[in-house]
Amino acid sequence: MWRYFNPNPTYRGGTGDCVIRAICKLTGKDWYTVYWDLCDLGALYGDWGNSNSVWREYLRDLGYAQRLIPNTCPACYTVKEFCRDNPRGAFLLATGGNGGNHAVTVINGDYFDSWDSGNEVPIFYFTIGG
Repeated sequence: MWRYFNPNPTYRGGTGDCVIRAICKLTGKDWYTVYWDLCDLGALYGDWGNSNSVWREYLRDLGYAQRLIPNTCPACYTVKEFCRDNPRGAFLLATGGNGGNHAVTVINGDYFDSWDSGNEVPIFYFTIGG
C-alpha cells in the first residue's frame, strides 16, 4: 500500500530528490543530512550526489547490499508486486520503467513516496546486510 512520505522541508513539487527522500525513509536520517552527505560524497567522486554511482556507494558504506530483480518479466513486475512478495523488511528500490529512473522505499510491504509510484518497474534494490 502507498503511504505518503516527503521529508523535503521546502518541497515545491518536481524537485528530483527521490533518492534523498528514499534514503531518508530507509535510514531514518533527516533530509538535510542525506542531501549534504551525498553532496560531499559526490564531490569526492566528481559526480552529482544523486547519480547512481554515488548513492549506491553511500548505501554500501552504511551496510546495505544491492540485489537485482530477476528479469523474468522486465515490464510487468511492479513496486506493488515487490511489496506483495516482500511483506517484511526494509528496501530501497530503483526503477527503470517508463523511460525514467526513480527511487522508492518499501518497509514491511508498504511503499513510501511523495506520489503513488506503485506501477513503476524496479530493476534493483538495496537491503541491509549481505
